[in-house]
Amino acid sequence: MLPTLYPWFLIALASYLLGSIPAGFIAGKICGIDLRTQGSGNIGATNALRVLGKKWGYAVFLFDFLKGWLPVKFALIWSAFAAIDPASAPGALAALGALIGHSFPVWLGFKGGKGIATSAGVIVALFPQAFLFCLGVWLLLFTTTRYVSVASIAASIALPSAVGLSLIHISEPTRPY
Repeated sequence: MLPTLYPWFLIALASYLLGSIPAGFIAGKICGIDLRTQGSGNIGATNALRVLGKKWGYAVFLFDFLKGWLPVKFALIWSAFAAIDPASAPGALAALGALIGHSFPVWLGFKGGKGIATSAGVIVALFPQAFLFCLGVWLLLFTTTRYVSVASIAASIALPSAVGLSLIHISEPTRPY
């Protein structure tokens, strides 16, 4: 019984460790700046964009996004090969590990980012249709308010409904007529 838990443990651990790589902190250090003491004091992509500029801000966003997307995708691929039921369970575990790693990285005394970009990667991997809806909500609110935080909160509020609607659409039976 215990050996069957090893893959699950490895998914959780690897996802946490990947998620805990502090891209914003590293980008800041490359530029000679500690993001924790500049701007909002956060190591995420928004603060990196403000403090370090577009090149570094977009790079941090991409890295943080991939920290959420990659472990979930690998876990979903493994679940297909291992015939796990439900197939999304390893992906959900990987998502949780990556998000906890990003928010509480062991390398920075368990003080990390807010997890918006990493959450976006997780959502794209698990619920791509729902992501498109949430992205629309985010874009609408960001362009009208110019606040990333307001847009991100609104997109997170819209997420459960978007996932529910995408699951209903997927599970509709096809009619022969």
